[in-house]
Amino acid sequence: MQRGFWTLIVAAFAALFANLAQAQVVIIHHGAHVIRPTVVNRPVPPPSAYKVRSVDMNVSVKDQIATVQLSQVFQNVSSQVLEAQLLFPMPENAAVSQLTLLVDGKELTGKLMKKDEARAIYESIVRQRKDPALLEYLGQGLFQTSVFPVPPQAERKVEIRYQQLLRSESGLTDLLLPIGTHKHAHHPIESLNITVRLETAEPLKAVYSPTHTIELARPDGTHAVCKLTLNHVSNPDDFRLLFGTERGAVGMSVLSYRPKDSEDGFFLMLATPDVRPDAKPLPKTCVFVIDRSGSMTGPKFDQARGALKFLIQQLRPEDNFNIVIYDSAVESFRPELQRADEATIKAALGFADGLYVGGGTNIDGALQAALHQLADPKRPNYVLFLTDGIPTVGEVNEQRIAAKAKEANKVNARIFNLGVGFDVNSRLLDRLSRDHRGQSVYVRPTENIEASVASLYRKIGSPTLTDIALNVEIDAVVPASTTPLISRTYPRQLTDLSQGEQLVWVGRYRQAGAAKVTLTGVAGDDKKTFAFPANFVAKSNDETFGFVEKLWATRRIGEIIDELDLRGQNQELVDELVRLSIQHGILTPYTSFLADENVRLADSSNATRASGVARRELAKADGAAGFAQREFKGQLQSAQNAPAGSSGSSSLSAAKAAKPQSGPASALSRSNRGLAVGDKSDDDNFSAAESNLRQVGQKSFFRKNNQWQDSTVSDEQAKKATRVRQFSREYFDLAAKHAALAKYIAFDEPVLVNLGDTTYQIDPEEPEKS
Repeated sequence: MQRGFWTLIVAAFAALFANLAQAQVVIIHHGAHVIRPTVVNRPVPPPSAYKVRSVDMNVSVKDQIATVQLSQVFQNVSSQVLEAQLLFPMPENAAVSQLTLLVDGKELTGKLMKKDEARAIYESIVRQRKDPALLEYLGQGLFQTSVFPVPPQAERKVEIRYQQLLRSESGLTDLLLPIGTHKHAHHPIESLNITVRLETAEPLKAVYSPTHTIELARPDGTHAVCKLTLNHVSNPDDFRLLFGTERGAVGMSVLSYRPKDSEDGFFLMLATPDVRPDAKPLPKTCVFVIDRSGSMTGPKFDQARGALKFLIQQLRPEDNFNIVIYDSAVESFRPELQRADEATIKAALGFADGLYVGGGTNIDGALQAALHQLADPKRPNYVLFLTDGIPTVGEVNEQRIAAKAKEANKVNARIFNLGVGFDVNSRLLDRLSRDHRGQSVYVRPTENIEASVASLYRKIGSPTLTDIALNVEIDAVVPASTTPLISRTYPRQLTDLSQGEQLVWVGRYRQAGAAKVTLTGVAGDDKKTFAFPANFVAKSNDETFGFVEKLWATRRIGEIIDELDLRGQNQELVDELVRLSIQHGILTPYTSFLADENVRLADSSNATRASGVARRELAKADGAAGFAQREFKGQLQSAQNAPAGSSGSSSLSAAKAAKPQSGPASALSRSNRGLAVGDKSDDDNFSAAESNLRQVGQKSFFRKNNQWQDSTVSDEQAKKATRVRQFSREYFDLAAKHAALAKYIAFDEPVLVNLGDTTYQIDPEEPEKS
């Protein structure tokens, strides 16, 4: 038995330092007796001596100064006294001031160490624990506290308060709260709450989290409140928030990322309209189309009725509207469009209360009735179409229904679809939304229709600019080429810009240099033009904006699936789908087999296998499998962020989506789910993918041949890999040399990875001789 200690990661306490490094609080448990198990292929870590009860982060940001107050309650769940010591990694360039660390309200004394002295501490912990998790903090300074006791089963509240100057780049101020350090804990965080309050001197435009879906409130043009609430969360991603200021009716921020100068770079553009409480949105026209066929009987129609009444009550006096109700027949609230005055709104609500269900599903007739009422192309025109089934009356061929809708849409109206339940023809709805620059949203049988309708209406409720177009001009001399300066941009068709909403546009760029981005759109009778400066980097020096590539890949995969779904098989697209799935660890219904440990990533037959699966599965236009595929595809296409994830679960949590679920499912978790299909059962594929795929930073690692393999490592590179023993002097020197990339060798098991221009094979340390 060897006397040692455990290094336990308890909290992620820090905002963004100058180099965007992570920070955390670490507890050193002194005096515990730990028997290390014999190393096997898939070792199970020892249980943690603590459990995190709650983490609360309250951040106030005024321009670039962040005041952070972080508190965490943790419990010693062991049967012995925990002699704890807190380590607070601090990068050399950290612009932190007024740092205070308290435990149960009492300030702890501590010692601040520079990176060279701190490195010895980190290495000592890694060596003694035989756990490489702390390698990513090499090269950072350290604040180390004195030791304090925590009795068995007792709780302690740890608080950190500090101020920090936040970094600004490309016109965006960057805030990082590294809660991702909790991935080292063995227990989920019971309650995680983050509140960030922004205040700026100039008008606040872009507010964007590349890592999480946040609740955002904008009380006026210079303030915003961002909230994130998570419960029982394991392996959380670091929380990151970007915000920018700019005068004018529309703000534009542009980020670029180019890891290889020999390949096209990636860009992200955020277009945000001015937030003014007294601003008047453009008058719009809405036609609400509601399915009342027999299958809508019961609570489903009660919710649909409630959703319709919500939509009616959101209309403004200057808006025009009508309601189309359909079963086997089609009827309207009024023969023609109505102004949304007080009397008409009251009458419309009464009409909604009197609706009943019964009959078939005349989708074509309902669409024709809605579109033929729209005659004014100068207004923003929207059709919100709700159905729970497939067409059974009138025209029932989905392609002819779609073609007739295109012919009837004379005013370039946007069609937004809400598919309810598993019986809906999801492929038809996707075809309609693609043809008419809208979006399809799918609601599971156990989910709330009214909540989905409210979320969808926010996209069109207060239009400020319609018929948007974006153009990019590079200032530098551009070599002659048939390849456009920017390409593969998503969303493929730009939507209207509404107050309170933000356009997130991603794409690839060929030429680096200073540029001008021009945004044009229509506001009533006026055509508006806005110009913004931008810079497309020739080569990125680090992974600060690496999320741009991941978000582009997410949307590109969604677009590829859409092409295969609506236009048929294309082997070139399937090849690209397989390549992107491997490179970015985004497994789909058609590539989940890649996570099988016995499947070689470079196998030429992978694309053929994926093509066969896609052909078979995409033939399902309705039912649970069809519903789940289009839901998954749509969420990829409209993804607003791309969490990196410390394990495969973030990109695989939809592996069981093909099967109906007995309870409500989280929209956030479904946004990155894949469907498990192919030779194995759903459960088998899901389990294999969860355990055999990890996403760390910008890299994806697959478990192959009892080791983790970087997806970018080729067969030839693997043969020539430089071998390094884990926990050897060479191992720590390698981590120090590539400090920003050290997280890529912080695995418990063997790993094959590309660092810089060299491929490394990290082997387990040699067993001690008895």
